[in-house]
Parts: sequence; structure tokens; C-alpha cells
Amino acid sequence: MTASPELAPAPAPGPILQASPELLRSVFRRHAAGVAVITAAGDRPVGFTATSLNSVAAEPPLVSFGIGTTSSSWPVLAEAEHVGVHILGEHQQELAATFARSGADRFGPSTDWSSGPEGVPLLAGVSAWLVCRVVARVPAGDHRIVIAEAVAGDPSGAGRPLVYHQGRFTALRD
Repeated sequence: MTASPELAPAPAPGPILQASPELLRSVFRRHAAGVAVITAAGDRPVGFTATSLNSVAAEPPLVSFGIGTTSSSWPVLAEAEHVGVHILGEHQQELAATFARSGADRFGPSTDWSSGPEGVPLLAGVSAWLVCRVVARVPAGDHRIVIAEAVAGDPSGAGRPLVYHQGRFTALRD
């Protein structure tokens, strides 16, 4: 007689590690996350790749994302009234890498973008986008959690989502 899967013994746990930034990074490398790019308008447009995007509420329609206070985008995001939220497709790994890379020319000639509602920089070819009004910036360690209310958007882009897992951009598999 074979034991059913629900009765199989649990695997032995590995070593218990003390909390640290590296432990958190190591655990979250195992967490697959959707990839978004957040943009804002300032004296010059800014943007960064985010895997911390979350739907917060449907009524009112709220989203949240985290941003490090040492990020080159933070000074503009700290003052921005509106932000762009772009859901990337699996064909946009290079775009995700550009917006993740420190010192990259994120809005250079290789980035197809235009000014959208509220003057927010909108990226072309994304799976979906929102323009959101910032309603709160919540301190959280060396980051801020930005909460924003959707005011416009377009969910009609084609393709499957881009995913971040084990420290790299990848696609969903069936």
C-alpha cells in the first residue's frame, strides 16, 4: 500500500538563519513576481523596474509599490502627484533590465514612450498601464511604500506577462 501525498513525511528543514537583508533577498528570490515599470514626470522623466506592485483595493482603485529612498528616481517620486504603472510583457526583458540598471539612459532613443494623461511618461508596447494619483507615501525602513489611486489606463496590450524569479527575468510556462 502506498502512502497518499498528504500523509507523506515533511522534508527536513534546512538550517534556521537569523533575519538579515541577505536572508530576505534569498527567500524572495524564490518568490515569482510580475514585473512593472513605474514612471513619473519631473524636470526630466524618471522610472524604475518594480516587482513590488500590488493591487490594494478595488473601491477606490488603489495600487501600491515600494521604492528605495536611495533610488535615483526617488527625489521625483517623492514630489510627484501622478505616476505611471506599466505591466511588462514577456517580450520586454530588455526594457525591464534598462529600467533596473543604475545609471542607464532609461528614456533614451531605445525607449519608445510618450507623454500621457497628467503628463506622465507612458511606455509603448506594454501589456497594460495605469496613470495613478499618489495618495500616500508610507515610510518602511530604507524604502517608501507609495499608495496611488488609478485615474486612467489601458488593459488591452497583447502578450503574456514578464516574471522575475531567481534573480532573472523570465516568462510563464504552461
